Amino acid sequence: MLDEFTHGPRVAYFSMEIALRNEIPTYAGGLGVLAGDTVRSAADLMIPMVAVSLVSRAGYFHQQIDAQGRQVAQAVFWEPERWTRALDAKIAVPIDGRTVWVGAWLYVVEGHMGGRQPVLLLDTDLNENHPEDREITHYLYGGDTAYRLKQEIVLGIGGLRMLQALGVTVRHYHMNEGHSALLGLELLRWYTYPTEDVRPGESHYNLPRVRDLCSFTTHTPIEAGHDRFSYELVQRVLDSDFDIESIKHLAGEDNLNMTRLALNLSEYVNGVAKKHAEVSNAMFPGYRVHAITNGVHPFTWAAESFRQLYNHYLPGWCHEPQLLMRADCCIPDAAIWESHVQAKQYLIKKVQAITGVSLDPKLPIIGYARRMTAYKRPGLLFSDIERLKKIARHHPFQVVLAGKAHAHDENGKHLIEQLYAHARDLAGTITVIYLPEYNIELAQALTAGADVWLNTPLPPLEASGTSGMKAALNGVPSLSILDGWWMEGCIEGVTGWAIGDGMEIADGDGHELYDKLEQVVFPLYYSNDRSNWIKVMKGAISKNASYFNSHRMMRRYATEAYIR
Repeated sequence: MLDEFTHGPRVAYFSMEIALRNEIPTYAGGLGVLAGDTVRSAADLMIPMVAVSLVSRAGYFHQQIDAQGRQVAQAVFWEPERWTRALDAKIAVPIDGRTVWVGAWLYVVEGHMGGRQPVLLLDTDLNENHPEDREITHYLYGGDTAYRLKQEIVLGIGGLRMLQALGVTVRHYHMNEGHSALLGLELLRWYTYPTEDVRPGESHYNLPRVRDLCSFTTHTPIEAGHDRFSYELVQRVLDSDFDIESIKHLAGEDNLNMTRLALNLSEYVNGVAKKHAEVSNAMFPGYRVHAITNGVHPFTWAAESFRQLYNHYLPGWCHEPQLLMRADCCIPDAAIWESHVQAKQYLIKKVQAITGVSLDPKLPIIGYARRMTAYKRPGLLFSDIERLKKIARHHPFQVVLAGKAHAHDENGKHLIEQLYAHARDLAGTITVIYLPEYNIELAQALTAGADVWLNTPLPPLEASGTSGMKAALNGVPSLSILDGWWMEGCIEGVTGWAIGDGMEIADGDGHELYDKLEQVVFPLYYSNDRSNWIKVMKGAISKNASYFNSHRMMRRYATEAYIR
């Protein structure tokens, strides 16, 4: 079953979550969607890769929202045998004093150029295991700290052993965030110096060899957002064969910091935008953090109408998305607008099906969708309800929102309730829709069908962000805070518009947002000369979509991280 993937060395890409398709809920948000786009681009470019993740049988969670805006999270079990194939190999890892057996399911990602990439989904729900251990790979980001550590043992150590058991030759290991950093400890156990070559007091681990094999991508610009485990827990749960003093030297004296561990075990480290790399270098002095700005998979995130448009005017764009830079001179305005109208109509139909509300196709739609958490500031658009109503009286518009709050994030859930309250306050003046169960399918419709894409994070807490990149592929300009990728992508009035000046103190961002909507964005949209608006749409495609794609990203990883 794996024969076609074992004939040569591959890059092993480890990620706690990965978005493979809408029906497989093995992802929570941006990190997983990025992982899915990474593998899809690797398939298109025929970069030999194997992805390793968890099966997450119960998924992240299914989001229901009641009439008051209260989020209810429910497990969403899926059947791996429906979409994947069970592999024969089983490996064992010691966890919490017991032997835990780990199996794997194979999902194959197929690219447009004939490339195929294997994805291994690790599974502990086996008859050989204790009932408690069978649930280790059930809940994505579920449970307590001990549960998370067990999952990361399965991912890092178990994933490494599974690749070995399956006969997959690995030339390089890429850790997507610190969840899989324990694979580095397993590699240290594999690569040791001969005893006679080790002087008293020196480590017998071949650290330079392990570092040369590993790359690490960090996504979190907040120190508190990195996984940490007490050494009391580590000594209880982790294999006792590991040298705890060596772990402390690599991962921190006070607790096991997975990011510190990954940093010390990787020769190449990168952030996911230029600004994020700067923030990470300041957070982790003594390490060199490079910048490879994220991208999105071109074919996946272009609406069908835009796929056909690009196929006609820019053939080959799927494999060479840099061809999109010709959109501003090679695609007629009328063709761009018609493709957008089709994408917008699709979104309107979807909103109607989900909520029963009919949006007006003649009015601009502001789209906003992402994880609901405080630093994303989803309520910034509604910070002055009376002024928002005043703007709408002169320039009517509609708002479509979506996003999940983490099941344990009470503040995030409260933000959703507040958005529902704002929608009620604006009823009759501005139609505000909140779509539940934000997933790949909904993201595809919303990023393509909106007229303006809004993003309002608190700088400098947005590592990258990719939703605006998806919008750009469909000619949807962004109106965003200057943070993350938008610091690189924003050309004022050409690809979209900035809110504020990107400074960390952003108390006036709400006023800046209203000024830009009232004085720039809506007057341009309602202008008698539609070509001025289409010019910005073309700018989003030619300047942003042509660059902020996962093909460019993967070519950077291949040349800078994988081949050294």
